Amino acid sequence: MFQKLKNKFLNLNLIVNYRKILPYVKPYWGRALIAVLITIPIGAMDAVIAWALKPYMDVVMVEKSTMAKSTLLIPLLIVVFSLCQSLLTYSATYLNTWVGQRIAMDVKKKLFYKLMHYNAAFFDKNTSGDIIFRFNNDVDAACSGLLNNMKLFTTRLFSSLSLICVLFYNSWQLAIVATLILLGALFPLTRVRKRIKSLMDKSVFSGSAVMTHFNETYNGNRIISSYNLYEYQNARFCTTLDSVFKIGMKMIQRTGMLSPLMHFIVSFGVAAVIWLGSYLIVTHQITPGSFVSFIAALIMLYNPIKSIGNNFNSVQMALMAMERVFSVLERRPDIVNCEHPKILPTPKDCIEYKDVSFAYVKGKTVLDHINLKINIGETVAFVGNSGGGKTTMVNLLPRFYDVTGGKVMIDGTDIREFDIDSLRDKIAIVFQDNFLFGGTIRDNILLGNEQASKEELDKAVKCACLDEFIATLDKGLDTEIGERGVLLSGGQKQRIAIARAFIKNAPIVILDEATSALDNKSEAIVQQAIENLMADRTVFIIAHRLSTVRNADKIVVVNYGKIAEIGTHDELIDKPNGIYASLYHTQLH
Repeated sequence: MFQKLKNKFLNLNLIVNYRKILPYVKPYWGRALIAVLITIPIGAMDAVIAWALKPYMDVVMVEKSTMAKSTLLIPLLIVVFSLCQSLLTYSATYLNTWVGQRIAMDVKKKLFYKLMHYNAAFFDKNTSGDIIFRFNNDVDAACSGLLNNMKLFTTRLFSSLSLICVLFYNSWQLAIVATLILLGALFPLTRVRKRIKSLMDKSVFSGSAVMTHFNETYNGNRIISSYNLYEYQNARFCTTLDSVFKIGMKMIQRTGMLSPLMHFIVSFGVAAVIWLGSYLIVTHQITPGSFVSFIAALIMLYNPIKSIGNNFNSVQMALMAMERVFSVLERRPDIVNCEHPKILPTPKDCIEYKDVSFAYVKGKTVLDHINLKINIGETVAFVGNSGGGKTTMVNLLPRFYDVTGGKVMIDGTDIREFDIDSLRDKIAIVFQDNFLFGGTIRDNILLGNEQASKEELDKAVKCACLDEFIATLDKGLDTEIGERGVLLSGGQKQRIAIARAFIKNAPIVILDEATSALDNKSEAIVQQAIENLMADRTVFIIAHRLSTVRNADKIVVVNYGKIAEIGTHDELIDKPNGIYASLYHTQLH
């Protein structure tokens, strides 16, 4: 009883998923409809050949007449109908592919847009392979499978209906036997989905793991070379491939008998028809031509049925991929606007952390009841032990994560009441490892403000101490930097990121250990650029090198999720047994 209810639920879920994809089909419904309608004559024409054999066999083989018109017309009609069927099949394939790829493009666009709006926690929990598989490969599998399955279904449906008509036309007795055997052959298909569902999930996981290995090897190629990690990385990759192989073999174990079983069941139908047909011919209830026509129609009907098990796995994969695609489309990002968000004006008073608590994983507190007030125009530096929570505090301000307790406020208003875009428009961030997009230096700087004038661009370049470097390049700002800025040094990347922050001209600036990965010479240049950026702005600095925060208006020492000390450099450096003083003197020595 439970299994029947489950199967009904799965069928209902399938119908729901097909309904969900209809809005994506709607813009192309004309071509999609033509593609489906074309399959009707493609399938129906299968019956013409089988039907034509009856008069041909009765006239030529039985009556021994070669003068009848049928001896000339029937072969000609078979050729003409086959030609028409071939042309229609090509047309249907072309239209299905065109519509399928257009739908896939539209779904990918929507998924990509949705992906960009997921919060940081989503990317913390999912590997690059998972995301590529779920947001790209699943779409291809679902959309191509959708129309190909529809084409296959409609072609087989009308082919089967027309062939069954030929069966009943030639002999209703034989047709009943053949139809009952046909239903018996199709029964094993009803059990397949249950047998492969868990394996499909494992297959997706293993497929995404393979992609993750390729991504890691691409991004970590220098680490692999410098540490001679060839055997280590290869062993991990081979382990994953072995897992993929085992899953594939389990899939064959569970579904490989499907086609042979259906073939075996169908053989009973053919045997029963031959035995009963022989009796009907001898008793003159049907003609030999009718029997030959019947056998031809039966074979044409049974052959696709016997082989359907071979591609049924791909059909199920397409349906399950569709389920995964819509589960992603329907997933609501954790961080969204409230019902009636406010537009954040330029902050005028203060930014306040009020009783803020936060945990990345439930039960593991990272920030514990933090209270802190920063006046607009101040420069505040966060220092402390690694993993103490200083970066987390700053990440809460642009809502990369939302607090799990308390609230972060700007000018007395909870930031969750502001429109997210307007909140982030007021914040410019320079990370420790800034991401640069493929393209030119100009492209990457203008990401801060695509509408910036030439004067604003030139000013940003100068303030970021990039002008001398740009002058040495043949193409200047239009120099290609390679993927992730691979053709630039660390200091050059940082200065481009600072120029990008400059041109955004946001009143709040976050500097996330912006100089910690640089050598002394690069650090000096970047530090000058940072000081230019900090002028007349509210600045949050996450610092590893304490020498860079001596001039901060406020230094906040964050240790183990709590604020341990607050004060200026002069106030904290002389504090007996002070954490900041200890860290500072340790770095000096």
